[in-house]
Amino acid sequence: MEIKELIINLVEDYSYKPMMLKELSEYLEYNGDKELLLALLEELEEEGKVVKTGKGKYVRPEMANMLTGILQLNERGFGFVIPETDKEDVFVPADYLNGAMNGDKVLVKLKQSKIVGKSSQAEVFKILSRANTKVVGTFEGKKNFGFIISDNKRIGDVYIPQNMINGAVTGDKVVVELVEWPEKNRSAVGKIIEILGRKWDPGIDILSIAKSYAIETEFPPEVLEEIKIISEKVQEQDMQGRNDLRHLRIVTIDGEDAKDLDDAISIEKLSNGNYFLGVHIADVSHYVREGNPLDDCAASRGTSVYLVDRVIPMLPPKLSNGICSLNAGVDRLAFTVMMEINNQGNVINHEIYKSVINIAERMTYKDVTKILEDEDEELIKRYENHIGDFKIMRELSEILREKRIARGSIDFDFPEVKIILNEKGKPIEVKRYEITVSNKIIEEFMLVCNETVAEKIFWLNMPFIYRIHENPDAEKIEVLDEFLHGLGLSIKGKNSIHPRTLQEVLDKVKGKDEETAVSTLMLRSLQQAKYSHKNDGHFGLAAKYYCHFTSPIRRYPDLFIHRVIGELIKNNYALSEKRYKILMSSSVESARISSEKERFAEKAEREVEDLKKVEFMANRVGEDFEATISSVTNFGFFVALDNTVEGLVHVDNLQDDYYVYEAQKHCLIGEKSKKIFKIGQKVKVRLVKADKDARRLDFMLEDSINSNEVVNKRFKKMKKK
Repeated sequence: MEIKELIINLVEDYSYKPMMLKELSEYLEYNGDKELLLALLEELEEEGKVVKTGKGKYVRPEMANMLTGILQLNERGFGFVIPETDKEDVFVPADYLNGAMNGDKVLVKLKQSKIVGKSSQAEVFKILSRANTKVVGTFEGKKNFGFIISDNKRIGDVYIPQNMINGAVTGDKVVVELVEWPEKNRSAVGKIIEILGRKWDPGIDILSIAKSYAIETEFPPEVLEEIKIISEKVQEQDMQGRNDLRHLRIVTIDGEDAKDLDDAISIEKLSNGNYFLGVHIADVSHYVREGNPLDDCAASRGTSVYLVDRVIPMLPPKLSNGICSLNAGVDRLAFTVMMEINNQGNVINHEIYKSVINIAERMTYKDVTKILEDEDEELIKRYENHIGDFKIMRELSEILREKRIARGSIDFDFPEVKIILNEKGKPIEVKRYEITVSNKIIEEFMLVCNETVAEKIFWLNMPFIYRIHENPDAEKIEVLDEFLHGLGLSIKGKNSIHPRTLQEVLDKVKGKDEETAVSTLMLRSLQQAKYSHKNDGHFGLAAKYYCHFTSPIRRYPDLFIHRVIGELIKNNYALSEKRYKILMSSSVESARISSEKERFAEKAEREVEDLKKVEFMANRVGEDFEATISSVTNFGFFVALDNTVEGLVHVDNLQDDYYVYEAQKHCLIGEKSKKIFKIGQKVKVRLVKADKDARRLDFMLEDSINSNEVVNKRFKKMKKK
């Protein structure tokens, strides 16, 4: 065990008594360089793991009445620190921020709250790491200086000196690099490094969101130079040593708008009654070579980002939409996983190899669904050579799904949204995106392929990137159980929970008003899935082995896995010790970066959707809607419309009574009337405000509106008298 880890374990032991440097050295029996030990302790101080007291003794933060966490600021200036431990959030008044900004990792000193019954207060003692080095906002020019109004309202205005304006004019949307951090009563200082365009130009709003999450939209010159030599057609020498599968009936099934097609399937019913499923994935690793600028760029991006009106690809379009995309009628290089699957959904034989394929048809989810569900005569005639395959695909996918659900896999059924924009970037339609039989076919085939690959490499004990989903936190499950208890439901075996238990709860609320609410709260109770070099299983899928193998065009972990498998195939499933160490180290770092970039992409995608939903609803202010209460808080409740749009009914607008929030029951109760607003309840609301900048919709209950109108009429009559 390394000396740094020994120190952490020592100070975190609750029997530990504060020690000075010399005492620590003696206790650890450390005979090395004292300067190195001191440097390690200073490193731990910078990380917030230890604190050095005024007497020169080292303690864990709690012993010095401190804690480490992430600062989340409110638009009004105050904030809360979300601790790294399981402790409650801590309130930080605006005067106690000491230059900390939203998202910063901070060490805070706890103070006693001056108000009885209120949570603890704290003052920022040290800023451990900065979350914001760049800020996106709108420039406002003055005579001798300027400033930007940040798009993120939790980040204050940034002062721009005259010599750092760099050509920006009032109304420009810009990216600013911070050069000085804020101090008490003084804004942060920055310099403009990029002008995105006029804030009202089409598409600038979405581009600004991407930039705010550090999502790069352009490829560096060295990458563009590298891809010039990549041929737009598969060359004869590229096919050497590959299995030629161009005789197979292979199809892609994707959305109508998709251009980066990285998975294809073939299927056959064997004479023994088993299914012979082929999953064919684009061999991106053939073109993206390890250590090249193109590979470094893909690794740093981690993922493609799918925004409403654009895709920001992980790989340049020449690859993502061209030579790597499994377009119909052209030869393509692939990794093929051939699986023999029995009637119980078990993979009894499989083989993984490099191949060359030629896609027979580029199918869409819409058309395959029309063939299988609607028996569309025109489409059946057009694709007559594939109709039998589609029916076998549906048959097998249903078997695989039944097996997956039976073992306990959790199957959330959240509505997805489709937002249609016009040529000016304005939303003209927001509607639910229906998941159909064809979507489910592809989902099940990719799942079984990913599990098969992960299990194979696990038993080979080779460097790998797994997709893991750790067991849920016991406290969060306890909170979920308390909520379910109010609905007459409960979670069996809470102390050692199995995903099957949670699926049983979802089955019981299927089709009921509270279904979405229960699903949402359950999802929040679970850990976030992530990438890891260790195989810790996938709780949500109830899978012992799982990875992402099927989308190397848009996810770096898939590309990394392809590279490892390609090398194993080439070397008869053996690696030298040196190569093993290199790949293992790379898997650790790639898993970390990919997990981080995935979070940024998800946040950007969600924020763009919210923006366009608010923009769409802005034209419908004053209209009435039927809605369902999706969540309840101490300041009101959120309602969801049928088109997936959500907004807030603030407690101030519930004027017929004073409402008290019951946290355990997740409901608001009228103090006098005992009227209840709870999750899943149907309500009639009117849209009263659409705030695009805040990404927020405000609704009022129809009853409250009628009540206000009566009061206003009486007031006007009294005024006249």
